[in-house]
Amino acid sequence: MINPVWLRSFCTLVEVGHFTRTAERLHMTQSGVSQHVRKLEDQLARPLLIRQGKQFTLTEAGERLYREAKEVIRSLANLEQLVADDPPYEGVVRVMSPGSVGLKLYPHLLALQRLHPGLIIDYRFAPNADVENAIATDALDVGFMTRLATLDEVSCQPIAEESLLLVTPAAVTTPDWATLVQLGFIDHPDGAHHAGLLLGANYPEFQHSNLFAKKGFSNQINLILEPVSMGLGFTVLPAHAVAAFQQPQRINSHRLVHPVSEILYLSVNRNRVVTGRVHSVIAEARKWL
Repeated sequence: MINPVWLRSFCTLVEVGHFTRTAERLHMTQSGVSQHVRKLEDQLARPLLIRQGKQFTLTEAGERLYREAKEVIRSLANLEQLVADDPPYEGVVRVMSPGSVGLKLYPHLLALQRLHPGLIIDYRFAPNADVENAIATDALDVGFMTRLATLDEVSCQPIAEESLLLVTPAAVTTPDWATLVQLGFIDHPDGAHHAGLLLGANYPEFQHSNLFAKKGFSNQINLILEPVSMGLGFTVLPAHAVAAFQQPQRINSHRLVHPVSEILYLSVNRNRVVTGRVHSVIAEARKWL
């Protein structure tokens, strides 16, 4: 039977690509890492690395071993998690979502933490691509995205829908095409995407958000409506972001003839065991989304 400690050393070496940094990560000596690799080569009776000074490349056998060993190491990690204590309201839960969802969800998760002080909520606002990459690399426990995943490691299931709203200054009551052109567009990281979905479904003149004069930009979800409220332009945002604006009397949100919603997906790493505390956070999220 192959020693799993040797496998862990070998996989870490392949991923780090450097003997010294591997030793530092594993709290070993460099000679210890080399010894584990040699023991694997002796047991398998074939070379795993082609050494070139301080550099190396994998042999074909080394590549096969790495592919299989990764799954063994992951299974062992999951086994440890399965048999360990798994309290539902203790420990850190790393959550990430686009900003609009975060504005809605984060206060409720903080309320849950207040009820259970042993639970620590680590919440980050980020675009879909960053959420997906964080889940795939196991830097995140649970994510929320407004599109399906493209990476095999990420499992998605629909959890809610969120309406897109056209938002204008309060004085605008009839947002016809000429009015929007005159106002100009307040852009944000998802501005072109959201405008394409909602305006494309409701205005035959619409082709792209570039048709409007750009009157501003903000990448802070809680600031996007500030210029709109000052009469500087219009924008398109998800409903949760609009509902969180602190001065609703200064804006006017319009539900158009053809409503458009984004599906919100709950996303986790399909290769990891979902812990009790993560289940608790997911259950709380379902109550509010």
